[in-house]
Amino acid sequence: MAKTPAPEVPAQPTFDERLQRLEALVAELEQGGGGLETALQRYAEGVKLLKECRESLAAHKRTVEELAAGGTRRADEWETPAGGR
Repeated sequence: MAKTPAPEVPAQPTFDERLQRLEALVAELEQGGGGLETALQRYAEGVKLLKECRESLAAHKRTVEELAAGGTRRADEWETPAGGR
């Protein structure tokens, strides 16, 4: 019996990709248009992206602090839970 391949897990966007999308959302909201519902959807997406960016930055800050303190960390521990960079 042939095994069905496991579905591919989509790659999480990088910090830079999230930030770029957030900047695009801000520009879109500043231009106006599109109606209230669309603006609220864009705003909600922006809030989510901002949270993810902050979490990613905090994880990277901890990594830098550990490295600066002379701590050792395995390469596989450098990945953040949010999948950011």
